[in-house]
Amino acid sequence: MKLFFGTTKAQSTPKDAIISLRENISMLEKRETHLQSKIEQELAKARDFATRNKMAALAALKRKKMLETQVEKISGSRLMLESQVMTIEAANVNLETMKAMQTGAEAMKGIHKDLNVDKVDETMDEIREQMDLANEISDAISQPQLFGAELDEDELNAELEELEQEVLDKKLLDAEHAPMVLPNAPATSVGQQGQRQQQHPQQQQRQQAATVSDEDDELAELRESMGMAA
Repeated sequence: MKLFFGTTKAQSTPKDAIISLRENISMLEKRETHLQSKIEQELAKARDFATRNKMAALAALKRKKMLETQVEKISGSRLMLESQVMTIEAANVNLETMKAMQTGAEAMKGIHKDLNVDKVDETMDEIREQMDLANEISDAISQPQLFGAELDEDELNAELEELEQEVLDKKLLDAEHAPMVLPNAPATSVGQQGQRQQQHPQQQQRQQAATVSDEDDELAELRESMGMAA
């Protein structure tokens, strides 16, 4: 069968194709350089024979023209091969990019295989429950407790107010019954005593008012020290 249909060629990879194309491009470049050199030679011959031998000069120009035609064809072929190389390289880059994207997609599938939105929500609910439990435990530990005794805050505050009122009443009572000590009056003559007895009644009233004002000031200071309003 191989005699009729020939051998089956292995499928070339992009890398092999690019290598083969670059080898052909290099060969064409060498061929083009060689032809350019021959064109320069034929041009020099035509210049040399231009005044001495017109037939030889025309033959040199014809050869130069044919060489230039070959150079144009080689340049076109080389341009086509270079275009194929760039196309294959771009396609190969796209292929490698697609493979990388497929690999990433498979990795993401593997990661999300056992993970979904319901499991995430369930985990977050468990975390919130544990955090709430931790806060309750912390509050319970930090709150002072008197083991074996239940205290009524309202009852304690009422008892404290009774004690404060009792202390205040006692101080007010002691202040009202406190004896007033008058300074020792110097000895006076009978004439001076008579003059004092003859003082104006308004002056005596001012002295009594001053005494009452001093007592009021003492009571106000006592109330202020006890934190009570006047």
